[in-house]
Amino acid sequence: MRKKPFPIGIEFYKKMIDKPYYYVDKTLMIKDLLDKGGEVNLFTRPRRFGKTLTLTMLKTFFECEIDRDGNVVDNSHYFREMKIWREGERYQKEQGQYPVIFLSLKSAKQPNYRMAYHVLRDTVIREFVRHRYVLEGVCLVDAQKEKFRQLMGCKGEEGDYATSLQFLSECLSAWHGKNVVILLDEYDVPLENAHFQGFYPEMIGFLRSFFESALKTNDNLEFAVVTGCLRISRESIFTGLNNLKAVSVLTRDYAEYFGFTEEEVKEMLKVYEIEQKMEEARRWYDGYRFGDMEVYNPWSIINYVETAVSDIHAFPRPYWSNTSSNSIIRELVETADPVMKLDVERLADGGTVEVEVHEDITYDDIYSSQNNLWNFLFFTGYLKKISERFAGQNIYLEMAIPNQEVLYVYRRTVMEWFEQQVRKADFSGFYRALAEKDCPAIEQELNRQLLETISFYDYAENYYHGFLAGLLRQHPEYAVRSNRESGNGRPDLVIYSPSVRGGVIIIEIKAAKKLEEMEAGCDAALVQIEEQNYQEEWYSIGYRNIIKYGICFYRKECMVKAGE
Repeated sequence: MRKKPFPIGIEFYKKMIDKPYYYVDKTLMIKDLLDKGGEVNLFTRPRRFGKTLTLTMLKTFFECEIDRDGNVVDNSHYFREMKIWREGERYQKEQGQYPVIFLSLKSAKQPNYRMAYHVLRDTVIREFVRHRYVLEGVCLVDAQKEKFRQLMGCKGEEGDYATSLQFLSECLSAWHGKNVVILLDEYDVPLENAHFQGFYPEMIGFLRSFFESALKTNDNLEFAVVTGCLRISRESIFTGLNNLKAVSVLTRDYAEYFGFTEEEVKEMLKVYEIEQKMEEARRWYDGYRFGDMEVYNPWSIINYVETAVSDIHAFPRPYWSNTSSNSIIRELVETADPVMKLDVERLADGGTVEVEVHEDITYDDIYSSQNNLWNFLFFTGYLKKISERFAGQNIYLEMAIPNQEVLYVYRRTVMEWFEQQVRKADFSGFYRALAEKDCPAIEQELNRQLLETISFYDYAENYYHGFLAGLLRQHPEYAVRSNRESGNGRPDLVIYSPSVRGGVIIIEIKAAKKLEEMEAGCDAALVQIEEQNYQEEWYSIGYRNIIKYGICFYRKECMVKAGE
């Protein structure tokens, strides 16, 4: 039997089913929306967890779609084989019954407010164009038709577009004789971008009117579904929106509809006949906890399964981390004080941190406290909940890194940050101390760097090797040869002058398990240099100035000894 193709990057439900791509059926979310009856439902989930696909599924189900010729489109065949259809007539009769406004705000990533506003305005205009059939007939009065044409023709003022969804709802409700379903995707992208680009106040001003007129003061609203990564505080954008039901990663309701459950992943691997990859998939892409449910990253699982089908021996990759610049992790590392650096190290080594959690936040508040930064990382998918406790009226979460994929993001970001710091630093005194066999000065500089950086790998020799190699590679006159990776019986690090008239520095590294073992570690390193005769290779090609160091590390301490 021919297997369905993988829906990588497919965000539109109709396209998903028409192809057909492999689809994990999430249509029972429709039942929950109808049963729970929330008027404005805000779903916050990390990026690439199926938010856009979910909204296009809702659009296809609920919309009374009108084609270019003015005919009603029957979309029921998109659901007849799905779980929602098996729930019976009560839900079947809701299909195709409502006018729908659908907007995605994810394109509003622009360098200034005017450009971002124009993108948002053009997004609204396209929705007016899609519903231009309302201009036919007698349902709208002449003044409404004129305003509709002005907005559709890009002739409205900024204030007109700020309240345009309310007006479009009015027109659609008049034409269809039913209230409107509003679907807003990635509502917080314009705010996040505005924060990082420096025009947050202007964007807040526009979007407050834009959302409130559509969701708060809209008499023609049946219900709305809004998605984003972060719940923005009511005070900044949803002022007085008492009909808002926020569904975050902490909420038990709707937990299974974004991301893949354990059973859904097992079924996918079974379909593609790679069940033996389940444990690896779990280790790399599981670990998210929405409400009380364990959830897999859907974007990563789909990419992982496609790769494994092509090559069963392929290594897992950090697919999710490659979809973003992960700038928030970089900010965490760059701005970390000594306490936060220790927290990051503990997380990267598989430990946990405890943080007071609060779901309402503004982008302006992210960097005002370490607590806010941890909250942002949690709600955007870089941390998961392990446990929770209540103290007074506050909730405290014990958090950890979700899986190997996200751990890769932390470790890569830490290494990039360290390399940037090294490139900016002046190590001329350190290099001079190496050439002069000034062991106290070498120790002082290495200890200072260890205190300032963030480490992981549980302080193993590989970590210290990479740390020291990064410092030495900045030497303006010497080249570095590293043999840790090849395991060929050569010293850990050698720095050498391109000319034999210059010098050679041979370094062997040890990591002690106790502070009092550091001196013995240095001695063992020097003995190894002598017993392995590491200097002979350099002596044979003409070098005469050869210096040998045994360096032993214990956590953020080091000891240096020079050989004879």
